[in-house]
Amino acid sequence: MNTQVGTVTLVGAGPGDPGLLTQAGAEAIARAEVVVYDHLVQLRLLDLAPAHADRVFAGKQRGRCPVPQDEINAMLVRFAREGKAVVRLKGGDPYVFGRGAEEAEHLIAHGVPFRVIPGVTAGVGATSYAGIPVTHRDDTSAVAFVTGHNEPGDPGDRIDWPALARFPGTIVFYMGLRHHAAICATLIRLGVDSSTPAAIVCNGATAAQRTVAGTLATLAGVVSAAGPGIASPALLVVGRVVARREPLAWFERLPLFGRTIVVTRPIGESDPSAADLEALGAEVVIAPTVRILPIDDPGPMDDAIDRLPAFDWLVFTSGNGVRHFLDRLEARGRDLRALGHLKLAAIGPATAEALARYRLRADLVPESFRSEGLAEALAPLVSGKRVLLARADRGRMVLQEQLSPIAHVEQIPVYRNADADALTPDVLDRLERGPVDWITLTSSAITARLHALLSDSARKRIETGAIRLASISPVTSEAARRLGWSIDAEATEHTWPGLLRALVSAETSRKSPNSD
Repeated sequence: MNTQVGTVTLVGAGPGDPGLLTQAGAEAIARAEVVVYDHLVQLRLLDLAPAHADRVFAGKQRGRCPVPQDEINAMLVRFAREGKAVVRLKGGDPYVFGRGAEEAEHLIAHGVPFRVIPGVTAGVGATSYAGIPVTHRDDTSAVAFVTGHNEPGDPGDRIDWPALARFPGTIVFYMGLRHHAAICATLIRLGVDSSTPAAIVCNGATAAQRTVAGTLATLAGVVSAAGPGIASPALLVVGRVVARREPLAWFERLPLFGRTIVVTRPIGESDPSAADLEALGAEVVIAPTVRILPIDDPGPMDDAIDRLPAFDWLVFTSGNGVRHFLDRLEARGRDLRALGHLKLAAIGPATAEALARYRLRADLVPESFRSEGLAEALAPLVSGKRVLLARADRGRMVLQEQLSPIAHVEQIPVYRNADADALTPDVLDRLERGPVDWITLTSSAITARLHALLSDSARKRIETGAIRLASISPVTSEAARRLGWSIDAEATEHTWPGLLRALVSAETSRKSPNSD
């Protein structure tokens, strides 16, 4: 039995946008052996935990408590007493209407060490994304955070409403949607000007964010007219700062705002890709279809490393190839001096950037970032030379086929592409029924594997155009068409940034009043 008690770390995930997690929070998750998370936590944050870590859902919503609070408290103690590093991941901030203090007090009572990593609370984060500054020099220098969980006057209501009505600043009601009409009416009855601006912000800092605004007198009607799109989780914001929202609503103006996009790239490549999309306003679903793994037999790579002086050019077709080859070089007791005599070629900017991270500069990056373009650019430079191609264990053979007639070409696998066994149930459910607008396709292999992993109903949504496809290159597009799929956006520059530009262009065209 492990007699060493583990530590529980209460981590605030922030509201909505995964990018609002603090660096300290991300580091805690990366070290966790158990992550106990709530329903408001973006599932993408769970990918930060080690693969072996247990992920335990303990979400609670009004009217639904899959795991009662007493059981959550006991769970945290049990995991800690097993000697595990536990992260209790909560939306927003653990100590702002998050019951984090209650959990910490329970840990203290049972002798379990803990620490707290604060998070961006919704009253600051979601309001900022909605364009509402909770303070402003010309309006107010005070803000109050209040729970709207109970209707004014209910037996469980502990708010001093007359004092709140006299508060000289912005009032942010958490869980404020259900009782917003009664709250607005109560404030008016207690003397607050009925023309005071007020707003509801729901699903703040996510692609599903919606904001409606009016006054204390009109807000209930505005919410009713808005229909079912206004739903919990939601904040009610009351104060003059609400009137400043329209020009400050930056998030809702982002080009991919409101769109849900599935990223099919392997783990390791998907996180930066997701961050790029989120910066453009999209919600991202990670659905890796292939895995990048070390090569089963490193013998051919080791042999090539030992014979590096015999080669004139070293050619990389991906950043993964760069990383696996150079890491193996170091493992063999060599360093970058072994490459000093070689010319280096990279298939595109991303591969060149991977070289740059090792302080190496590519001598050749073709204008067309595909195998045909690289072969064409290399051809006049490698005639009669010895060329080493470091690449995946599978893929197109264009480079070897086109260069072998004019050069001595040796191709070695330096990493392995392995097909994913399945999509997670959450991802498959989203693809079958949930809101998904786009799927990104970044290689022929990824496209083929995605098709194989999808259910018939998910494929049907793609075939009918309910889910659109964005392709990184004509080669990838052709692979999709062979499967019966249409491509709705294709990158003209065959890189991830090029794919982002194609997505933005397609969305801009759809939103244009002159588009069909």
